[in-house]
Amino acid sequence: MPRRFPRLAAGALCLALPLPAAGQWTQPQWDSAAGLPSLASGDSQAASGEEFRLGRAWLRQFQARAPQWQDPIAQHYVESMIARLLPHSGLGGSQPLVTLVDSRQLNAFAVPGGIIGVNAGLFAFAEEEAALVSVLAHELGHLSQRHYARGQARTEQTQVPAMAAMLAGMLIAAAGGGDAGIGVAMGSQAAFIQDQLAYSRRFEQEADRIGLQAMAQAGYDPQAMVRMFQAMQRMARLQGGNPPEFLLTHPVTESRIGDAQDRAGQLSVAAPRDDDLQYHLVRARALLTIHERDPQQAITRLAQDDVPDAARRYLGALVEARRGNVEAALSTLDALARQEPDLGLLPASAAQVAFDAGRYDDAIERSRRLLRLMPGHLPATLTRGEALLQRDPDEAWRVLRELAERRHEDPQVFTLLAEAAGRSGREAWGHLARAEQLQLTGRISEGIRQLEVARQVAEREGDAAATARIEQRREAFIGYRETLEKF
Repeated sequence: MPRRFPRLAAGALCLALPLPAAGQWTQPQWDSAAGLPSLASGDSQAASGEEFRLGRAWLRQFQARAPQWQDPIAQHYVESMIARLLPHSGLGGSQPLVTLVDSRQLNAFAVPGGIIGVNAGLFAFAEEEAALVSVLAHELGHLSQRHYARGQARTEQTQVPAMAAMLAGMLIAAAGGGDAGIGVAMGSQAAFIQDQLAYSRRFEQEADRIGLQAMAQAGYDPQAMVRMFQAMQRMARLQGGNPPEFLLTHPVTESRIGDAQDRAGQLSVAAPRDDDLQYHLVRARALLTIHERDPQQAITRLAQDDVPDAARRYLGALVEARRGNVEAALSTLDALARQEPDLGLLPASAAQVAFDAGRYDDAIERSRRLLRLMPGHLPATLTRGEALLQRDPDEAWRVLRELAERRHEDPQVFTLLAEAAGRSGREAWGHLARAEQLQLTGRISEGIRQLEVARQVAEREGDAAATARIEQRREAFIGYRETLEKF
């Protein structure tokens, strides 16, 4: 269920209180030559600094235009799953960034520099957790094998136009453009893939191989990838000329399915995982996002599948909350939390329901209890910080500032941080946080103008630490803009 993250209001800033010291939120190691961060580990050769810069520039453009699925609970789940697969995917030490797309289209994608995109529609289609894992593992395989950067001489001439074309296609596809979207991407990449169809098939096989191995080593049945391919193939046949977006960029043939089946049959799962209830709960959230205008359709869709009863009750509680029956919703969620005490998603959902109903003190207390058991839990931290904005802006600033130090590429966090800075009287830092949110969503020129406002405020207040930080970020922003102009 999408959250509503406030923007910094023009009148939200008040008299300045004592301002924080320098370094209130940290950034990754900056590449002085290009401005955008390089997150490659010292011993990793998985991706070049240029790929990281281009990947993050691509993400900024995508987030500026694509419909975002702003659900911290789903975000936390996907990021946790990626972290579980990483050590087995040849990407140890890397930190991929995950973007969730509010689209019913069945799709996921990987972008050079460690970007993983997942549509809500993928959850709707994948009826078991291992099926979703198979797609994520496959995309990590593309990243680990650097399939967009193979052959340096050719890549140097074509990578930027190819990534720009991919951006255009993904934006149209995310908006429901179907074949047209991918057609733009593939057509514009003609120079990159012309006469390379066999090579592309080899890329898919390599990604399948890496993905299958990663699944088995992480405890998931590799045969789930085969089942997922077969289900997609059946869907494509039923839809005729309008196959799922995923198949337009990852064609599934009988030979590919056979190869995956052979490889999966040779792998053993040392410590098999059971189908995780948490997946079915997140899937319920995805269905509710897709059917936002008619929640009953989400209930009907989930009822058609063989899912745990707890997932049906969970979805029912979320729908009741939307209908204004908050007490009933919280009662169900609390009962489920007692039944599944190790599943932080349930109390986090209850805290979110309380916040959305305007029960800020309840949301703060519920989040606080969960964070005592699970320090750093993303959804609980966000809910607590957002609720504290209504009760204790200084404490909200502290909570959200610490979160921004961990999630320096998350525009949602900086939106809330700007609000907290404004409400607690930290005017210069509020403008700086707003500038960060702008640049993270591709609006670099607006971000630079916001930095200028922040600088003027900091100088007027005599805050040398803020002034120095703002100037440092201005230089970085200019570097971002130069990279973005390539698109």
